[in-house]
Amino acid sequence: MQLAALQFDVRRSAHEVNLAAVERGLREARQRGFELVLLPEMWASSFPDAGADLGALVALDERCVERVRELSRELELAVCGSSFASLGPARPANRWRLFDRGELLASYDKAHLFSPTAEPESFSAGAEPPPVLDTRLGRIAGCVCYDLRFVELTRRCFDERAELLLVPAQWPAARATHLRALACGLAVQNQCFVLVANRTGSEAIGRRELLLEFPGNSLLVDPHGVVLAEGRGVDGLVGAQVDLDVARQMRRRVPVERDARPEVYAHWRAAR
Repeated sequence: MQLAALQFDVRRSAHEVNLAAVERGLREARQRGFELVLLPEMWASSFPDAGADLGALVALDERCVERVRELSRELELAVCGSSFASLGPARPANRWRLFDRGELLASYDKAHLFSPTAEPESFSAGAEPPPVLDTRLGRIAGCVCYDLRFVELTRRCFDERAELLLVPAQWPAARATHLRALACGLAVQNQCFVLVANRTGSEAIGRRELLLEFPGNSLLVDPHGVVLAEGRGVDGLVGAQVDLDVARQMRRRVPVERDARPEVYAHWRAAR
């Protein structure tokens, strides 16, 4: 199948502009034969500025998400990304969602909030594990941006035999090498494909107004650590054709799961 990340300059609180960019990208993806498209983190509105009306932003984000769900059905695409989601009186979540042909297959609330940009001041951290589910396209898992740094979370993808990990991100240029290293390392270590959608442009992020540049270095990596597609800072689709059987073959040829020693690891943890 063909997978793509749609990278673009996500404009703060510019819902109509961002939604228009997504709709153009999804229609192009359909024309080019892609079957799954991953959007950047907080694709509908980006991160809120100081004093933002979070309730209003959540409502607008949800309208954009509903439109993407409709496009997923109309274009017969699987579409994934993260955006605001209401948690009632609590701060909203940064919610990963996967749609396939209009159906919501799974959702997950970002568990690790990036304190340098004051994410905990605007969001509630999720407490549930990320999803790993069988779909018509393969066994898919997901997490959001900063989650990549936490092996306790990403190892679940391996334990649950995920074949494809979908990671929406707003990862700054100053640490672009980290993103590439994490994506490639995770693909090898977890014996799966990894698709990351990282935005372009620049923005003063979060309530602390930290100015960040974004490199548009979206990545598609195979279980051997080979980068099949990589963004170069230009808005648009970044993708390639993949065969998920490569992940299944890798697990048979290099039987990491069989050779693991969980009882020893548990002893090590208990001894700390």
